[in-house]
Amino acid sequence: MNVPLQITMAADHPPDPSTSSRRSTTASPKAKLPAPFLSKTYDLLEEEEEREENCSGGGRIVSWNTEGNGFVVWSPAEFSEHMLPRYFKHNNFSSFIRQLNTYGFKKTASKRWEFQHEKFQKGCRHLLMEMSRKKCEPSVFPTYLKPSSGETDHHHNQTPSSSSIEEESMVLLMEENKNLKKEKMELEMQIQHFKSMETKLLDCVSHYIGG
Repeated sequence: MNVPLQITMAADHPPDPSTSSRRSTTASPKAKLPAPFLSKTYDLLEEEEEREENCSGGGRIVSWNTEGNGFVVWSPAEFSEHMLPRYFKHNNFSSFIRQLNTYGFKKTASKRWEFQHEKFQKGCRHLLMEMSRKKCEPSVFPTYLKPSSGETDHHHNQTPSSSSIEEESMVLLMEENKNLKKEKMELEMQIQHFKSMETKLLDCVSHYIGG
């Protein structure tokens, strides 16, 4: 008599499809991965630190800073020649810096190439998933291009005119041009810095050979 009762109860209460669906969703969540640029930069620092621990002597090329909340490129020339091609398939140090800027890194020292980001820390690889590229947000419409109070009363129920849209686009283009000029100046300063370093090295070599 007990067996038929158990069969009847099972028939009266079929499995809840929503429960099984939730279980399957929980069992296989979609993992979020950090951006490849961030992962490669982190791997670069970790592997370079391991190399320095195993090899005594030799100057450092790149490393975490003392606090572990940023990193320092000690030798941009060697970094560009040896490290960048291995991890990023190019040897352009300026391009690497531009990529750092797009993810919100800040240059924090005046006399060395040190960069920091609050989510980019030694031993905290999981924080990379919280980092993202900066989005270009449209600037606020400039005050001097806004319509006067009389025009506002007259046009408050109308859509913006094409001329207003063109003026706003022009302002955005001017702002972008200004940013590009600033970036160009920074790159020119970097080039001058590298040329100065090259001159000093050549003078040292000449002095050494002459001595």
